[in-house]
Amino acid sequence: EVQVVESGGGLVQPGGSLLLSCVASGFDFDDVTIGWFRQAPGKRREGVSCIKTIDGTTTYLDFAKGRFSISKDNDLDTLNLEMNDLRPEDTALYSCAKSGGPRFSLAPHSYDNWGQGTQVTVTS
Repeated sequence: EVQVVESGGGLVQPGGSLLLSCVASGFDFDDVTIGWFRQAPGKRREGVSCIKTIDGTTTYLDFAKGRFSISKDNDLDTLNLEMNDLRPEDTALYSCAKSGGPRFSLAPHSYDNWGQGTQVTVTS
């Protein structure tokens, strides 16, 4: 059974940092595209960043560039997202998911096997 389980969310002040983790199981973690997404209340789910686990190729949406960093650990089948300089507008439910095909994209419809997510709240 394919499964991804996120952790690491929490309440943080503006300017703070968090490290999110996603532990994967049930598929070959060494050759997939896996990504982080977020959904704020009343808004559509949007991509944050994704990575090809076979070679480490990454991409980020503009709001994440320079503040967020995606990484992987192929030995532990784990995906991480380091988030720095957090802002109130980063408040959302953050989820990871495995791409359903070979396309390297941050379009949510390209992904399947979503986790339950981990809540990130940025407030003073």
